[in-house]
Amino acid sequence: MKTKTLQKNKVNVITLGCSKNTFDSELLMAQLHANKFDVEHESMSQDHEIVIVNTCGFIDNAKQESIDTILQYADAKDNGLVDKLYVTGCLSERYKDDLEEEIPQVDAYFGTQELPKMLKTLNADYKKELIGERILTTPSHFAYFKIAEGCDRPCSFCAIPLMRGKHRSTPIEQLVSNAKSLVANGVKELMLIAQDLTYYGLDLYKKRALADLLRELSDIEGLEWIRLHYAYPSGFPLDVLEVIAERDNICNYLDMPLQHGSTKVLKDMRRGITREKTTELVKTIREKVPGIAIRTTLIAGYPGETEEDFQEMADWVREMKFDRLGIFEYSHEENTHAHNFEDDVPAEVKTTRAEEIMDIQSTISYEHNQNKIGKEFKVLFDRVENDHFVGRTEFDSPEVDNEVWVEISEENHVRIGDFATVKIERADYFDLFGKVVTN
Repeated sequence: MKTKTLQKNKVNVITLGCSKNTFDSELLMAQLHANKFDVEHESMSQDHEIVIVNTCGFIDNAKQESIDTILQYADAKDNGLVDKLYVTGCLSERYKDDLEEEIPQVDAYFGTQELPKMLKTLNADYKKELIGERILTTPSHFAYFKIAEGCDRPCSFCAIPLMRGKHRSTPIEQLVSNAKSLVANGVKELMLIAQDLTYYGLDLYKKRALADLLRELSDIEGLEWIRLHYAYPSGFPLDVLEVIAERDNICNYLDMPLQHGSTKVLKDMRRGITREKTTELVKTIREKVPGIAIRTTLIAGYPGETEEDFQEMADWVREMKFDRLGIFEYSHEENTHAHNFEDDVPAEVKTTRAEEIMDIQSTISYEHNQNKIGKEFKVLFDRVENDHFVGRTEFDSPEVDNEVWVEISEENHVRIGDFATVKIERADYFDLFGKVVTN
């Protein structure tokens, strides 16, 4: 017996994991809306007839969060607070059979490429004319923009190819059309995402075509910032740097996960590059695009990582002085090449090593930020928090990078979603504080 009245065809979409999942949820929501569903994203209300959980299956912590979320809504269904519960995304793609057995309250599980099947189950039509159309879950002035799906890289630790399949580029014409639609609806910043941006075009055009795509997107009137996420270092197309340098609306920003600073570990990871070549690439990027902010991610505790290997990575981080850096503790993933090896670095050692790297990076970030005091930056404002406007420079991506805080006052007044010039007055490890000069 239902404990409350549920609104028919009202759907709550819950998104876990990375920006690629956010993108997929937005596509799903657009399709549901076109089919006359009342769709919301991560709503706190409890009057939804249907809940769809878009899961992450990347590493242990993310998998556990996905499982906990499914269980939460399974309990809600048992208590009459939900009629139908569906699960999609990477965890569902990878562990569907196990999940069906362990959490039978879920009405159906779907993989990462089964949107039409899910819609059919919901008695909805898959509307091909809506391909690329989305309901944004981000603030209306920026959007994640997936240019390719899947991955062909052989990284030993990564299960993404198992969950997302082979690399598949979206044609330039379609991407430009989608981008123009977003800009027409108020989007000012596009964050290009893929498992590997640099692979873009190889399947469609038999060449790396990221530079061509960037030029086409850069020509779109009203698109003020284009930001590049997730570029693989091996075989990096240097012509991309020329485009970044010549186009004002392409941010001087590059997210390039490098994973480690030891050649031995990089070889074990099957990354196709050495520490020396990585260092050379970073120097080339900085030479061709002066002032570029490079964001990277690393892994601590890969199988066989010795204290010497780790210290080599730590020394390398000190040397490279990356503008932005994050680090993951190694997760031993089934059906990956690395799973053939013993996960021999104790959990507490992984944690200690990750914390040491972040301590090093905190010092580097503090030094970078102190050098910004007294300088002026173009800032895009995302939100209001604690009597402050909060925004970002071109050197920062949402949620993961530094922010600029401006105290609300008559002199410091901006609109969310607008740009303003801000003079930095003080700085800490990961944030800048300043006042509006012009807007």
